[in-house]
Amino acid sequence: MTRVVHLHIGAPKTGTTYIQTRLGRNTKTLAEHGVHFPSISRFARPELSQFRAALDLTEQDWGGAPGHADGAWDALMRRTRRLDGNVIISHEILAPAQSKMIERAMRDLAGSEIHIVYSGRDLARSLSAAWQESVKQGRAWTFRKFLRRSRMGKPFMMQAFDIPDVLSSWGVAVPPERIHLVVVPSKANAASDDTLWTRMCRAFDIDPAWAPLDSDAANKSLGVAETQVLRQLNQALGRKVAREGDYDDLLRRMVADGSLFHHRSAPVTLRPDNYDWVEERTERSLEWIAASGIDVIGDLDELRPRRPDPAARWANPDRVKKQAITRAAVGALSSMTAEAARRPDPHGLAVRATREIKRRLEP
Repeated sequence: MTRVVHLHIGAPKTGTTYIQTRLGRNTKTLAEHGVHFPSISRFARPELSQFRAALDLTEQDWGGAPGHADGAWDALMRRTRRLDGNVIISHEILAPAQSKMIERAMRDLAGSEIHIVYSGRDLARSLSAAWQESVKQGRAWTFRKFLRRSRMGKPFMMQAFDIPDVLSSWGVAVPPERIHLVVVPSKANAASDDTLWTRMCRAFDIDPAWAPLDSDAANKSLGVAETQVLRQLNQALGRKVAREGDYDDLLRRMVADGSLFHHRSAPVTLRPDNYDWVEERTERSLEWIAASGIDVIGDLDELRPRRPDPAARWANPDRVKKQAITRAAVGALSSMTAEAARRPDPHGLAVRATREIKRRLEP
């Protein structure tokens, strides 16, 4: 039986957490239909295994203890080669992989029918979400600096958002009909139905009904005040602490389940003076897509950013009112205090974070 491998390479902030978790919750029913979402160990969730494998392939080491991803890619490849049918491998950090890493992946998957799946979203929403995500991961840069560097193409996520560059790199050994661009639904459609899931299922060549268990996992968005509190906390703790696996796990869980902040302030949106270059990049991508011959799933018009009403007041994430920051910080302080009391905390991260938030609230 021919092995078909669907390699979902991102991009970040396109619903990947939801897709991966839903696949992971339905491994048994998917396997009944010859579809596999493999783990490197029966004791590890597929999503975690594939994250570590992606780290290993791309020569990165974060999100856990030093060396936690060593050998994970080879282990995943051994598992994949033992499978027949449809194999799905998914992680968004694969998108901007270097050519030597892509060559290794193609070599390791030789003998399989390889399909590249890439989920794309309008760049204005992607950039706003990417800055928040970078702050969740320990960065302390301002939104202005992040956007300035993004325009230069430097941050990891901006490289991952470059559709022509990413798909040209990954498509070097794959014919265009086996490259699938899934358009993430516009904001108006995203909250109303299963459009993203059904589009992804089409790209993976699976029936949506084969994965009946839904997922509530998502990287929840933060408002301008909440993001500013985290940014200042990262700044105070320092990059080394903010990038530690325990701190990362603590923040990610508390942000994901909504327990860190009690309220939501104004959303983070693109600076109005950035729409010109974002639209220019988008049109370049659309021209490349039209000429590429790749498979497009969804409406390409949904990749075009929607400018806000000129009369609407923009909430600057770098200039948040002190009252809003204080309100968000008080909520985070109470949550961190409860967490510090509840959890075994051998490294004192929850306690340190709590102490720092408390210090920042002092007059």
